[in-house]
Amino acid sequence: MKCQDLLVALNAYIDGEIDPQLCEMLQRHLEGCNPCRVVVDTLRQTVTLYKGEEPYELPPELHERLHECLRQKWQAKFKTQV
Repeated sequence: MKCQDLLVALNAYIDGEIDPQLCEMLQRHLEGCNPCRVVVDTLRQTVTLYKGEEPYELPPELHERLHECLRQKWQAKFKTQV
């Protein structure tokens, strides 16, 4: 399994709504991949922190800047790995 495969299934994995066989594959990947483990742990912590909170709408210009910045960093990091 590659990091990109894990990221595709990440939401279902965090929510516990994933096929048990795929879940095992993801867990094996996480055992050997510290960057993916950090992503999963951070997402779990974020979900825990914000569960039950009122949503806060980002200003559109901030949302666009953040989205673009994350997209560029994602492409730079995984372009060489894909």
